[in-house]
Amino acid sequence: MQDSIKLDLEQELNRLACALATRNAEIGKAVIANLRSRLTLREVAGMVIISLERLVWTDQLAFCWAIEQVIPGYVMREIRRITSVTIYRRLITQGYEPGQDFSMDGKGQVLLNEQAKTSIFAG
Repeated sequence: MQDSIKLDLEQELNRLACALATRNAEIGKAVIANLRSRLTLREVAGMVIISLERLVWTDQLAFCWAIEQVIPGYVMREIRRITSVTIYRRLITQGYEPGQDFSMDGKGQVLLNEQAKTSIFAG
């Protein structure tokens, strides 16, 4: 049963990455809408993150195009939430202080001092 779930997940990730690589907005949006009809927003956002990561290694222009043309705003907001939490955890683990070394603005953008920025981009 567990192997079946892993296989299904991998198939869905490949399907999404391929849809984004086509640079056809209708196809990409249809695949994301289909996923959203079956999964939570957090799960869809996680799958989009993984698919975009795969795409950036093979076709950087398609990666940029997909972010600008295909990924719905509500999915991008969830991706920001997921990545913000990850960044915050990493910084706190490394000894940085919230509110002093990093924070978030009203639009959900993570703000970093120079040391925190160097730490994030180096690691």
